[in-house]
Amino acid sequence: MDLIKAVEKEFEVVTQHPEFGAGDTITVSYKIAEGGKERIQNFRGVVIQIRGRETTKTFTIRKMSGNIGVERIFPLFSPFIDSIEVNKRGSVRRKRIFYLRSLTGKKARIKEKRF
Repeated sequence: MDLIKAVEKEFEVVTQHPEFGAGDTITVSYKIAEGGKERIQNFRGVVIQIRGRETTKTFTIRKMSGNIGVERIFPLFSPFIDSIEVNKRGSVRRKRIFYLRSLTGKKARIKEKRF
């Protein structure tokens, strides 16, 4: 077990991302390689869950594209993530807000956190 942690530590990518949690609306700029070219694609949506710890941490984002819900899972320490921007802080009581999948329209809104 110590050997695995030592190897993970050696290959660790040091990146600074802002703090965010479930219910927050974020924009992830993700690098996509198409043929010989590389471009950046933005994916904006609500964070449904964050799971894992340390280098294996992942987060799931859900957005509505037309009338279809689209979810995408991103590894937090992926070298393909260019930047993460927090657009809105959401006020939710749970860490995993899967109930958002069944809600539509105004019911699917999340209250914004007051500072």
